[in-house]
Amino acid sequence: MKFDVGDKQSLTAQVYKQLRNDILEGRYETGTFLVETKLAEELGVSRTPIREALKQLELEDLVISIPNRGVTVQGISKPDIDDIFTIRHLLEGQAAYWAAQRINQEQMDQLTETIALMDMYTTKNDAGNLARLDSQFHDTIFAASNCRTLKHILTSLHQNVQRARRSSLSIPERTHKSTEEHHAIFEAIQAHDAQRAKELMEAHIMNVKK
Repeated sequence: MKFDVGDKQSLTAQVYKQLRNDILEGRYETGTFLVETKLAEELGVSRTPIREALKQLELEDLVISIPNRGVTVQGISKPDIDDIFTIRHLLEGQAAYWAAQRINQEQMDQLTETIALMDMYTTKNDAGNLARLDSQFHDTIFAASNCRTLKHILTSLHQNVQRARRSSLSIPERTHKSTEEHHAIFEAIQAHDAQRAKELMEAHIMNVKK
């Protein structure tokens, strides 16, 4: 693992992002103790950015500092994921509603390109690239909603359930169904049909949850 060591603040951010992804991807399972010296050796950095990154992760409840024992992974539990999808259902419909009203041409072009790539990778059953494009599709809608608060909340929620989303997209029948749902949402936004975009997005989130 190589990081840009030129800037201390940037290095901490890079380490934080790496550890966060490793936890959310399941590399460090719930209950695993994270030892600063071991992590520093694995990532090729000093203990300082490791310590600072762990503090940030604790603020997100992804790790817990246990007195006299160390830092242990809390991760994202099944009830956490259920709650996150419920919140997404409530908020992403509104994001799609606003996106249909506020999207600009550049964002529309991004959605068009993403949908085309989704079609290609769906035929290949490529879950890895589909998960990446799924994030890209939703991120573009968050940006198009033109609401910074909503974008920040939903981006964080998406990152927290990335492992569950990848698992869902590895199921062939769900892969094709998800692509169809993305197409329908895209077409509603393209037509600036805000209410339909909202309803389709809400249905999509509930289908992913199931």
